[in-house]
Amino acid sequence: MTLYDGIRKNNFLVIGRVGIDFFPDPPGTKTEEATLMSVGMGGSSANIAAGIVKLGGRATLVTSVSDDSIGRYCLNQLKHYGVNHTHVKKVGGEARNSLAVYETRLEDHQTVIYRNGAADFEMTIEDVEKIDFSAYGAVITAGTVFAAEPSRSAAFRAFELARSVGVPILFDVDYRPYSWPSADVAENILSKAAILSDAIVGNDDEFGFMSGSKELGLQKARDLAKDSNRLVIYKMGEQGSITITGHEEIRTGIYEIKALKPTGAGDSFMAGLVSSIASGYTLRDAVLRGSANASITVSKPGCAPAMAQELELNEFLKNHPGPTKV
Repeated sequence: MTLYDGIRKNNFLVIGRVGIDFFPDPPGTKTEEATLMSVGMGGSSANIAAGIVKLGGRATLVTSVSDDSIGRYCLNQLKHYGVNHTHVKKVGGEARNSLAVYETRLEDHQTVIYRNGAADFEMTIEDVEKIDFSAYGAVITAGTVFAAEPSRSAAFRAFELARSVGVPILFDVDYRPYSWPSADVAENILSKAAILSDAIVGNDDEFGFMSGSKELGLQKARDLAKDSNRLVIYKMGEQGSITITGHEEIRTGIYEIKALKPTGAGDSFMAGLVSSIASGYTLRDAVLRGSANASITVSKPGCAPAMAQELELNEFLKNHPGPTKV
């Protein structure tokens, strides 16, 4: 099954964390001055899964949550968004769900992540071996799933099982230094995951990190695409992105909008990208729709709560003057 055939099934197995987000109210408030907090579902993989369902696809999350009220909150949120949680395992002991506290503002934006003893790192090889990978069109994972054991080995085993039944793998690099024991370990493991993937999405900093220098990042992305049939998307923030395949490069801009915060853009880009490919859009248009989906998300508080429904995305594209020129 090719990458695009798999995506067109619009039924995704998403591997990685679900967490809880706190963000001060009203927008613009500094965390240290907050008296009120809003709460929402977070975690990059859970956000991607929720974004896919909001855009009309199906998504199943594979992870572990703490066996407490926060873990139950996360499970309830997955149910709320329509994400299948059959493969979400409860774990006891000292493991806790991750917490992100971030501000709905751009100037001097602060995000604080609590990841000590993270419950999602307790996903095991045995957990993924219970999954029928042939039931899904594609596997999506984010880089944080590889940051610690036993989750790292479980994720690589999931890659093996997906490949054994011809299911393509999409990898969002999503490098978060605070999750890793060292930069050297992260560079090695993320590069290994990239080589095993059929599609790689990352920003210029992440590709630069994997290549040892930001100046070499674009060449790293090109090499990954040239050496196989991979799809590689090299994101450059306000400068748009370069979509690279074995036979072409597509440069696209962004949809300018009054942003309230920087968080959630990458997750909503991935959701918009795969959902649009599944709906039959060209690769260029799918990338642009992913970019538009990211713009919508950063214009509102929250991450999963801010992601667009399909009608909202289509209305945004209808009324927006269009992407920036590149």
